[in-house]
Amino acid sequence: MLDEAAHHEERVGLRALTPRELEVLEMIAFGMSNAEAARRLHLSVHAIKFHLAAIYRRLGVNNRTEAAVAYLHSMNGRLEPSPQGD
Repeated sequence: MLDEAAHHEERVGLRALTPRELEVLEMIAFGMSNAEAARRLHLSVHAIKFHLAAIYRRLGVNNRTEAAVAYLHSMNGRLEPSPQGD
C-alpha cells in the first residue's frame, strides 16, 4: 500500500514537469552528463543546470541520482527512452 502511494506521488511529480524538463530528466536518467544533454538539446550547460534545479524542486529530490531513480521507477520497467514527440 505504501509503495503504491509512493509510486502515485512520483507520477504526479513527473506530470508537474514541463516537456523540456522531462527531456532533460530522461537524458540524465540514461546517463548523459550535463554537457551531453546540453549538446543534444542545443542548450547551454547553465540552462541544463537551471532545468535540473527545477526538476529537483518539483520532484522533492536532492540530486540527479534520486531524480533518475524517480524517473526510471515511473517507467514501470521500460528500459528504453520514449521516442521524441511522445
